[in-house]
Amino acid sequence: MARRRQIYEGRGKVLFEGPEPGTLVIDFKDDTYVRETRKRGVITGKGVLNNRISEYLMQKLSEIGVPTHFVRRLNMREQLVHEVEIIAINIVVRNVVSGNLATRFALSEGASLPRSLVEFYLKSDDLDNPMVTEEHITAFGWAHPQEIDEMLALSLRANDFLSGLFLGIGLRLVDVTLEFGRLWESDQMRIILADEISPDNCRLWDMKTNEPMDKDRFRRDLGRVEEAYQEVARRLRILPEVGPRELKDSKPLQ
Repeated sequence: MARRRQIYEGRGKVLFEGPEPGTLVIDFKDDTYVRETRKRGVITGKGVLNNRISEYLMQKLSEIGVPTHFVRRLNMREQLVHEVEIIAINIVVRNVVSGNLATRFALSEGASLPRSLVEFYLKSDDLDNPMVTEEHITAFGWAHPQEIDEMLALSLRANDFLSGLFLGIGLRLVDVTLEFGRLWESDQMRIILADEISPDNCRLWDMKTNEPMDKDRFRRDLGRVEEAYQEVARRLRILPEVGPRELKDSKPLQ
């Protein structure tokens, strides 16, 4: 596929103009970045794996009625998606105490929550992605009340489904960060899931060992980062057949 006009480049992905009106091409990079510490690095093969993992999970969510921007995978690193108007709010659904939730409230990491906890964060690197409330979202016009209700319902449905899916392969979905957009079709607008679902925006722990199998391995200098991403793909049975220059070969985490 011929390279098209670049629309945007983030820390983990590049967006290009799509081949059809109303579409974009996402190119998944191996680059990684930790916002809290400004730590940068490269996770070999991450782009290939995240492309496949996100494709698989988006398709599964679509099958249960969660609309997504995913159209089809184009190649090992690229996928075609619907172009949406991104809503500048990240929704984090937490099932287990971890990350800044543990830090903010002096809670024990790994403790189960009595129910899934939903938090809203403004997508703003300049402001360090502050946590916000529904009142902030509606007062500043980032989303309407009915849009918040729709995003909440879709987030909880996606979290419930993904929790069960990962449980079936021996992984615990600790939390997931979701992003939504407005898809316009003629005069009709609907809210759909956008961005990606991968070890970059999910915390996944091994059920037996509580070993992190996600970006936290890079964030916390735990090592064997590439192997963790590969292991998630192996358990989902979607590990791509690629050459050594695309994906480092290694033994799975135990």
